[in-house]
Amino acid sequence: MPYSRLFYHFVWTTYQRLPMLTATLREPLFAAIRAKVNDLHGITHALNGMEDHVHLVATVPPSIALATFIGQVKGVSSHLVSRLNSDIVFAWQKEYGVLSLSESHLNNVMQYVINQQKHHAENTLDQRLEKCDGSL
Repeated sequence: MPYSRLFYHFVWTTYQRLPMLTATLREPLFAAIRAKVNDLHGITHALNGMEDHVHLVATVPPSIALATFIGQVKGVSSHLVSRLNSDIVFAWQKEYGVLSLSESHLNNVMQYVINQQKHHAENTLDQRLEKCDGSL
């Protein structure tokens, strides 16, 4: 495997931004995301989210396209949520946001993701790190 140090911040939302990611769903959902990132030979640096979106800071190996990577992560997590709660129809929006990060910014973005609930509660959001589609 080639040597690389590639860091990305992904953001994606539930379908129509419905608040479907309850506290009870988040932990198994995040475990499935971490497992899939690992299966794809990536590294999860930070993972968190709110009721309607997820933030993932990850290293993605250069052997996999970013669209393929996030498509597989979203797919396995969507399947899990649907299986855990058959009373709901769960889906992600097709769109997602991804930013490449320099290693010098990695810790700041990780802290931002870890503190998602605080940023939303205090309205201290960084719109560059919240963007998940072509709007804004």
